[in-house]
Amino acid sequence: TIVAYILRALQNYPLYIRSIPTENELKFHYTVHTSLDVVDEKISAMGKALVDQRELYLGLLYPTEDYKVYGYVTNSKVKFVMVVDSSNTALRDNEIRSMFRKLHNSYTDVMCNPFYNPGDCINSRAFDSMVTSMMMQVC
Repeated sequence: TIVAYILRALQNYPLYIRSIPTENELKFHYTVHTSLDVVDEKISAMGKALVDQRELYLGLLYPTEDYKVYGYVTNSKVKFVMVVDSSNTALRDNEIRSMFRKLHNSYTDVMCNPFYNPGDCINSRAFDSMVTSMMMQVC
């Protein structure tokens, strides 16, 4: 199981949600929203260093019995959260980091689209296919 979320900066409403498989999507909403407190704590702990820092990967936010929750934040404070099955021991930290970088690059491509209104849900087929292929490689 892997879930990808992109959350808007201050309001924390989802811009994009993708889950494989899709059965427990509501449960992941709860997991992601509880992880936002940890994201905010890590951001405030970094303080001004976050502005100068190029590495925006927050790492493991918290593990549960079934899942591991990872975080990433952009310079514009858009939060990316990924929930991964705890039983998936093949995934290493550097692989999660590279997945977030790919996600961030594709998100930047969506933002550069002149037909996209910032703040709207992401409905790009190219973005969705990139996320799906990235998730299928992991599962």
